[in-house]
Amino acid sequence: MSHSNLDLIARVYRAFDDRDFSVIPRVFDPEIEINQAAELPWGGHHHGHEGAVEFFTTLLAHIDSKVTCEHLFAAGEAVVQSGRTSGTTRTGATAFDVPEVHVWSLRGDRVVGFDAYVDTPAMLTALEAGR
Repeated sequence: MSHSNLDLIARVYRAFDDRDFSVIPRVFDPEIEINQAAELPWGGHHHGHEGAVEFFTTLLAHIDSKVTCEHLFAAGEAVVQSGRTSGTTRTGATAFDVPEVHVWSLRGDRVVGFDAYVDTPAMLTALEAGR
């Protein structure tokens, strides 16, 4: 795993912090696979650029959040980020701060997979409280 892959994923997080989703077609493979727990409103399996846009659009329709990267490291063909996601729900402005892990799969200089893991019970509790 090259240092450039760590830099690539760090750039993705900076773009997402700025709500710059033009990063999707620039660095996500057209056949990207995105997965998160199906219990979450934005969860499930998403495929391709359209699926990526749907995933992030649905996520942002439910929460206003910021990812705090505590660790970003290479793991074979992947880059793993662990940290926290914090913010508020959109409907009720209920605050949340939950642990999360993201696993980014890369091939060459393209993101081919993104698996997002969040403390699902804690996030569901915040979403329910925000109704």
